[in-house]
Amino acid sequence: PASFSFAAELFEGLTTARPSVVNALLGSCVHNKAKRLFLFLANHYAYPWTKRIDLDAIDLGRGKRLVTRGGRLDKHYQITVPDAFHAKPK
Repeated sequence: PASFSFAAELFEGLTTARPSVVNALLGSCVHNKAKRLFLFLANHYAYPWTKRIDLDAIDLGRGKRLVTRGGRLDKHYQITVPDAFHAKPK
């Protein structure tokens, strides 16, 4: 979970991401686990720009992905995340 926490800390700085850039990056990314984690963290921190992400244009693949061993499955993005991230953000 240390690397997950580090990723979450980095993500806290994305308060002013441009939706057009985010859409382009997610659309060209080939790693479904990375896309799911990005979208999970964007929703976790409830940034306003998340409303402008075109989810229909992003292929998230199918099936579950293991992000953190011993974590809990997030049913929306089908990834395992640490229990602490199922609570509201600080």
